[in-house]
Amino acid sequence: MQNCMSLRADNELKGNFVEPDHHQLVQLLPLLPVLAELGRTEHMTETAEILGVPQSTVSRAVARASAIVGMDLLVRDGRGIRLTSAAKALLPYIDAALEDFQAGLDRVRHESDVVRGRIGVAFQHTFGEATLPLLISAFRGRHPHAAFELWQGPRDDCLQHMASGEMDFALTAPIAPEGRGIRSHPLYREPLRAVLHYRHPLAGRSSVHLSELRHDPYVTLPEGVGLRALGEALLREAGFRPRIAFEVQESTSARGLVSAGLGFSILPPAGPGYGTGQFLPETELGLVEVPIESDLAFRQIGIAWRARNFEPDAVRLFRELVVTEGGELLAELVRARSGTP
Repeated sequence: MQNCMSLRADNELKGNFVEPDHHQLVQLLPLLPVLAELGRTEHMTETAEILGVPQSTVSRAVARASAIVGMDLLVRDGRGIRLTSAAKALLPYIDAALEDFQAGLDRVRHESDVVRGRIGVAFQHTFGEATLPLLISAFRGRHPHAAFELWQGPRDDCLQHMASGEMDFALTAPIAPEGRGIRSHPLYREPLRAVLHYRHPLAGRSSVHLSELRHDPYVTLPEGVGLRALGEALLREAGFRPRIAFEVQESTSARGLVSAGLGFSILPPAGPGYGTGQFLPETELGLVEVPIESDLAFRQIGIAWRARNFEPDAVRLFRELVVTEGGELLAELVRARSGTP
């Protein structure tokens, strides 16, 4: 029994040592804004007007704070008031505490705005395979509740959706030129290759000049698609207009037709895991990608956005991530697709 009483007494002594400090903080916290403003003005009436409370409220707050601290914080000085040395010593800590709390409140509100934000991205079909998913994944890793609205289509349509305000960004190739309120940023470049049936006479070559394919049927994409324009520029450089056998909506279908031996195409490297050759020998389906002998055989991928006075936080943060870190985030993808070490 004596041990129990002794233990209880020890706990009570510890409690009497710690608890008052905690209670003092709890009691003082609601009074800090009043003390901070009074420390700035050193005037009861002005403080009350700034805070929008009666002067009596300010007076009671000061009296209560003085009682909690255990010493006077204000003294009468003629017809006015004057801060005591104790009050002056406390003020820097009061201001720091309020500033820290305001910073935390601003951050919470800022992050709340971000997670409620919507980010619209228009992109060409080929960038939905890896490029855009990598960028979104990096952003969602930091802002997991950000909402994305995606639209895919030809390059010209992507740029139109962005310029009209329907989408915030356009991920395209070639990159959109800057001007008339449009800003853009290059992300990376990748080679364009001649895509041939795996039994094509040129399939085993280390490179090919497109003029060697002048008699072959051509598989292309629709007007307005970036790859269509790039391919036509390369064919003009090679000195001929191709015989278009098929026009398809996206590169996957183009690869399928090539793999069946129905023509050749000009496309960027296949996505991760595909490599430069895809074969189903038992069906005679298969294709290879052969480098093109031309300095023009590449495409520049970039992102474009509208310049505007107000930019939602979510949109701004995604733009900043893509512009400052996009190249690094996509570097491994570029190496894998281009076959560079």
